[in-house]
Amino acid sequence: MADPRPAEPHRSAHVDTFARDHLPPPEQWPELLFDLPRLRYPARLNCAAELLAGPPDDRPVFRTASGDTWTYGLLRARVDRIARLLTGDLGVVPGNRVLLRGPTTPWLAACWLAVLKAGAVAVTVLAQQRPHELRAICDIAQVRHALCDVRAVDDLAKAEVDGLRITAYGGDAPDDLQRRATADETVGALPGAMPGAVPGAAYDAVDTAADDVALIAFTSGTTGRPKGCMHFHRDVLAIADTFSEHVLRPRPDDVFAGSPPLGFTFGLGGLVVFPMRAGASALLLEQAGPRQLLPAVAEHRVSVLFTAPTAYRAMLDELDTHDVTSLRRCVSAGENLPAATWRSWHERTGLRIINGIGATELLHIFVSAADDDIRPGTTGVPVPGWHARVQDEHGTPVPDGEPGLLAVRGPVGCRYLADPRQSEYVRGGWNVTGDTYVRDPDGYFRYVARADDMIISAGYNIAGPEVEDALLRHPDVVEAAVVGRPDQRRGQAVVAHAVLKEGAARDADALREFLRSELAPYKCPREIVFLDALPRTATGKLQRYRLLNPPGPGPGPGPGPGPGLGRPEARPDPRGDRA
Repeated sequence: MADPRPAEPHRSAHVDTFARDHLPPPEQWPELLFDLPRLRYPARLNCAAELLAGPPDDRPVFRTASGDTWTYGLLRARVDRIARLLTGDLGVVPGNRVLLRGPTTPWLAACWLAVLKAGAVAVTVLAQQRPHELRAICDIAQVRHALCDVRAVDDLAKAEVDGLRITAYGGDAPDDLQRRATADETVGALPGAMPGAVPGAAYDAVDTAADDVALIAFTSGTTGRPKGCMHFHRDVLAIADTFSEHVLRPRPDDVFAGSPPLGFTFGLGGLVVFPMRAGASALLLEQAGPRQLLPAVAEHRVSVLFTAPTAYRAMLDELDTHDVTSLRRCVSAGENLPAATWRSWHERTGLRIINGIGATELLHIFVSAADDDIRPGTTGVPVPGWHARVQDEHGTPVPDGEPGLLAVRGPVGCRYLADPRQSEYVRGGWNVTGDTYVRDPDGYFRYVARADDMIISAGYNIAGPEVEDALLRHPDVVEAAVVGRPDQRRGQAVVAHAVLKEGAARDADALREFLRSELAPYKCPREIVFLDALPRTATGKLQRYRLLNPPGPGPGPGPGPGPGLGRPEARPDPRGDRA
């Protein structure tokens, strides 16, 4: 059952129509497919109300590393309390965008659900993002309200967004209480958003349309300007009713956990939407690197794990010291899963990692396989409810066995917020992901490479031009180029090349410290190389391939330094793996 980019949406509940007004023109939408009966949602739908409905009040929904447990009943009460605050004291109306910022906690999840239940639009960002990045997001989405963990208020306040009303939540340690008192004077605080808050009256969910915008998820483009991906209320349920229901197949007694934060749609689906849709629970970890995941799995008897191939590789060395017998499902996405990693994990645990590819533009995973259908070294087959093909740059399907661009369509599609790059991602009704793939004769899709300049490092998508822009904000940097160099543990490592003004000290540590104030830590280069000049063609075009294959001390097959390239001085980042 196809929906050919409907020109007449359902009656919107939004009073603030900014999001709907800035959807792409209908002719630029991808074709939407609702082949599965489960995907034929009613015209009126509030996804938060749907996720909160069903499980009994005493069933656990969120757990924390410290042992706190939220039940569905407690979550419902706290979501309603926050929704009443939003629509009462704060004056939020349906369609307003509300920024959500903080580490992965039950309070952040509750705020997300409350925003959607109140008919507003959730804009969840990473706690790591810096003022410059936050300001850009708020400007693009015209955000005027924010719910922020008290421990993450400072950078958001420093963003100095005109008209932004910040409301702090959470935190009960002495330092948090002191910062909360300061926040009360400057940005306001969320009444009752402390442990033990007494619930109040129930809040009736706003009667949103199924195709009202529920969230705007931001992803970095290759130009460095963030792209806002707008998703509807029905989309939130569709990812659970396709990948989760048909591939993951969760059970009500499952305990989910993983490394992706809720600011990533990978984490939002895997740690909130999927467990709640199944009536299961999730362990929400503020620190969820490889060193924290294995002890958490053992202590809390985690059964479903979401993380990147990097983490699975890192955890292999520690498996003997932790009990992982509770695991029954392991999901990998964010970067390509090497066959060697899959086999090593299977040999050590007996578990078959479910590989998958998703995209912020499409909300979650759309090609995957599980159990006996898994073929190591491939991503899988289209998830039920989705179609996929490999095509050339003109949109013509290529024969099996030949590389081309991955194109997909299903119940969720790319809809950028007022961004001309819509026509680059959606071509002829298909979502073209920017990945080069090969379709094998048996129908399995095999990853080849990224088709653009996006760097994928340890599961994070990093736009090289965005890092370059940050480098160029340093007064000593006159030219910059950033590439992703192959890295055995991370997939790719971010390597920056900088040309400094005459007389400036080549101080990599100082430059790296500057970048940490401008960018989220995962975007900061692991290596900085200083050059006399960047390699360019006669017409001035940057030759990135020469930065990926720098000249060595002796003869070799790669290109030589060429005029003006100079001698590189590399300084690796002393940091360890991402936590």
